[in-house]
Amino acid sequence: MTKIFEKISDKNHEQVVYCNDPSSGLKAIIAIHNTVLGPALGGCRMYPYKNEEDALVDVLRLSRGMTYKASISNLNLGGGKAVIIGEPNSDKSEVLLRSFGKFVQSLGGKYITAEDVGMTVRDMEFIRMETDHVTGIKRAMGGSGDPSILTAFGVFVGMKAALKKRLNIQSLHGLKIGVQGFGKVGYYLCSHLKSEGAEIYGNDINEESLQRVKDEFGVNPVSADELISMDLDVFSPCAMGAVINPTAIESLKCSVIAGAANNQLEKEDRDSKLLKEKKIMYVPDYVINAGGLINVANELQGYDKEKAKFQVEGIYHILTRIFDYAINNNISTLEAANILAERRIQDYSKWNHQ
Repeated sequence: MTKIFEKISDKNHEQVVYCNDPSSGLKAIIAIHNTVLGPALGGCRMYPYKNEEDALVDVLRLSRGMTYKASISNLNLGGGKAVIIGEPNSDKSEVLLRSFGKFVQSLGGKYITAEDVGMTVRDMEFIRMETDHVTGIKRAMGGSGDPSILTAFGVFVGMKAALKKRLNIQSLHGLKIGVQGFGKVGYYLCSHLKSEGAEIYGNDINEESLQRVKDEFGVNPVSADELISMDLDVFSPCAMGAVINPTAIESLKCSVIAGAANNQLEKEDRDSKLLKEKKIMYVPDYVINAGGLINVANELQGYDKEKAKFQVEGIYHILTRIFDYAINNNISTLEAANILAERRIQDYSKWNHQ
């Protein structure tokens, strides 16, 4: 129990809720990191974690990232996240999802849930049967639908911002882009890359997903090790996190890392500095993948597709500000993003208490 409180206190989380319902089989954790700017909005992930400790570590990291993501994106929201422990293809059911919805409802709006890994728009509809504090529902019900479409668009926009700053290149035409993971975001990202004439290389453990992007977008399949060590303009991690570590950094030959995956760096402080030393521009993941959050956040005021897309386009300018701050202060891009995100929260907190 002491270790749990140490983990919660380490990154200044406000609240962690363990959800247990034997009748539905639900075992879940909701982590609320910070609500200074507004209620904590963040997706619910369903994943077969090896143990409860792994689930706790993941939800704490993810929820903290959501606080920074909301702040740097200029949203009046805090950061939260939820994880359901289980195999989504076999353990998921209506009663399990509705049980989770009841736990969300019990928090009285302090946490707003949404779709994440292992969850679908349809799942959000079951959760919504028990709580109004849910976003990412289908368009027919007044929601924004699949958030991965604008997440991918934001990654594309952020990639262009990084290439402009790092290489003074405005177009992706003819550039070599390596994509790791072709789930929904990776798939939609390939559409943007293909339309601009990029040369796409990629890897995915799911052969069906890999074949799909090969057929539709001409992606060149390579092994996981080959993708890491290829001479690329951009390496785009779009699968699970912690893929950037000292061993990978030693092999990397890209100019920019810009992908949709959360928590791409195995150890943030260490790995962001190693990338800076190697002159590889790292685009902070929680900034470049903020399109999904921006999209679902728009549901809270009544969804407007054009407004949401316009806000996602703003990721370009947010990143440019981060890059300039990093260069002017001789720090890593991740340090710059964190400082600017924290500054907005601190400034608002001071102003709100005057």
